Amino acid sequence: MATLYIIATPIGNLKDITLRALETLKSVDLILCEDTRVTKKLLLKYEIEKPLWSYHQHSRLNKIEQIINKLFSGKIIALVSDAGTPGISDPGGILIQAVYEKLGNDVKIVPIPGSNAAVAALSVSGFPADNFHFLGFPPNKKGRKTFFEKIAKIEETIVFYESKYRIEKALLELEKIIGIRQMIVCRELTKQFETIYRGSAGECLEALRKDKILGEFVIVIRAVK
Repeated sequence: MATLYIIATPIGNLKDITLRALETLKSVDLILCEDTRVTKKLLLKYEIEKPLWSYHQHSRLNKIEQIINKLFSGKIIALVSDAGTPGISDPGGILIQAVYEKLGNDVKIVPIPGSNAAVAALSVSGFPADNFHFLGFPPNKKGRKTFFEKIAKIEETIVFYESKYRIEKALLELEKIIGIRQMIVCRELTKQFETIYRGSAGECLEALRKDKILGEFVIVIRAVK
């Protein structure tokens, strides 16, 4: 049967790959990845040699059709992202939906769980996590104001991502809309310079500005109650 494995990869520290993920990567016919250069580093470390195809947010529909044809012919394929779990704030979900629609019960889609930046940040926050909102990345421009206005109305714990280019603006916006509501800002999770800032948005911003603003960030905002 056609099989598509959805494989979580490390968000920074390459040692965070699971044994099952490694076994699966060694067994497949083809690996789909965001950036072949990034995935090659992981495969090289674990001495895995497999054909790589790029699949990312700018991939055209004919690339999805090619992948579906490969599956239909019986190929076993793995989907990975540059870091973390495919389908979470990346275009993996579009591919998975297309595969389901085209192949239905003729394809088996198997999750190989592992690293996820949002869950990792939430796990060290100490904030209520029995009910939380994951919001992905804020829009770069259009809809950004609405994104932060939405945050102001949510009383449960909130998790979202932000890039190094907009983290300061995000914290300034949060300082205006939620005041002293507590949060953590996680920088470079699992990497050498991993740092977790705690406090209000203003306090986290002040501390962050004393360090180099590198990598991507995860922000976790404490529930109101």
